[in-house]
Amino acid sequence: MSDIEDMLHEATCPACGHHVAVTFFTGHQPLATIAWPASAEEALSMKLLPLDFMRCVDCGHVFNIAFDYEAVPYSQKPNLMFNKGALWSGFLTGLRDNLLKRLPERPVVVEIGHGDGSFLAALADERPNGRYFGFDPNGASTGGGPVTLRAELFEPSRHLAEIKPDLIITRHVLEHLANPLGFLQRLSFAAGQSETGCLIYLEVPCIDRVIETGRTVDLYYEHNSQFTSNSFSRMLARCASRVEEIGHGYDGEVIFGLARIGGSPAQVAIAAEATLYGDAARRAERVIRQQLASLHSAGRKVAIWGGTGKSAAFMNRYGVDAMRFPIVVDSDPAKTGTFVPGTGQQIRERDWLLANPVHTIIIPPQWRAADIVAEMDQDGIAVRRVAIEHNGRLIDYFNDPHPYRQTSGAEQWLESAAAPLARASTFDDRKARYEYVDDRSTPGALAGRPAIPASCGIAAAGPSRRQRSGAQISARQPAVHARGDRRGRNAVLRGPRRPSRLRRGPQQPG
Repeated sequence: MSDIEDMLHEATCPACGHHVAVTFFTGHQPLATIAWPASAEEALSMKLLPLDFMRCVDCGHVFNIAFDYEAVPYSQKPNLMFNKGALWSGFLTGLRDNLLKRLPERPVVVEIGHGDGSFLAALADERPNGRYFGFDPNGASTGGGPVTLRAELFEPSRHLAEIKPDLIITRHVLEHLANPLGFLQRLSFAAGQSETGCLIYLEVPCIDRVIETGRTVDLYYEHNSQFTSNSFSRMLARCASRVEEIGHGYDGEVIFGLARIGGSPAQVAIAAEATLYGDAARRAERVIRQQLASLHSAGRKVAIWGGTGKSAAFMNRYGVDAMRFPIVVDSDPAKTGTFVPGTGQQIRERDWLLANPVHTIIIPPQWRAADIVAEMDQDGIAVRRVAIEHNGRLIDYFNDPHPYRQTSGAEQWLESAAAPLARASTFDDRKARYEYVDDRSTPGALAGRPAIPASCGIAAAGPSRRQRSGAQISARQPAVHARGDRRGRNAVLRGPRRPSRLRRGPQQPG
């Protein structure tokens, strides 16, 4: 067991995606099939390339983790298979007939990696009313009749929608790829996206006998992926909506499969959702940058709560620079005196806000907002606005609807108290709902409600019913309050008393 432990590696299997493999075969060799040296000197001077073949412990696939596709000059010497033997020719004839039985009278066929184009030509000879397309940047470029050969790579999303094939063929191509599973899954996804589901025929060398007999000549650099029957079947199952046939040919030296691709609308839906998210994120960046610019141009003093992690990500994405927004505080005293990654503000302790009140506190980690608001309430930190990011813009934590209010204990009361206000107002309302009291001069008295200009980007909601009726009430903010500072140092937001002391909920607007 100790020998196996020493040979284990974390390596992603290109056939099934498993991440544990064991050393299988190692060495160094020059290119074996692509480079045809013109002299003995050239042959002897060829670069030796690493063979570091691993075997997946889950599906049994064998693959070279040292493989580099760029090290194989296919453009200089195409990898054209040569085998004119009777057994091989018989296998190809049987394959041709088997495929034609599954196709309509006027089939549309695509071959990826057509090589010399001979197999497509054989299909066209038997069924000349069809259309046959070959894609190979290094293969034959001259077709004839119904056969069109393109010296280009097959692009699944573009070419499937353009050609709408009945059948896709790829023979002796996958063993040359660094990620055959990824290629096939992309192909299957594109078929589902374009609603051009079709049959696919895959054929690769099979190394079952290599493992049984211990032969090593099959393991050379150009063949990065070496398929066993199990690894080939596992790969096909991970990319096809239905596997129709798997078999062996040429006395077991090749394995082939016929399957249908393009049957995963769930994948297409997830991709569409991701695209919408990306579009929304780009719009949000424009909107929030504009809101921040409006806050700055309106002269609003702003503090960012949190200096690392999500807060640092927020500041870097939305351009919260140290010149316009120098104030950053954090709940964690260990971060005090350090600086925000990427933007450079020095992080202050949260209690700095007691002696230096600000107009707006922005809390980037929305999921922490309820805890931070409770901290502010506990320590008497006064503020007119608490803003969070939600649905692509900065919103008012108290008055706008969002999912970040807690629903247990005191927060349950806070949520129920804030709900009517959330329904009655939006972040774009233009009248102040909060009031300040300066307990240094007139403890307990109203300090007035300065209007918040629309240009600042974060506006307040309208007055409550009790304000409209003339009732003397010091604030209309049910979701947080700040107590008067007994030391008389700062202006504080008046509001309902702390939930733990409440006998009844505050009055709400109708």
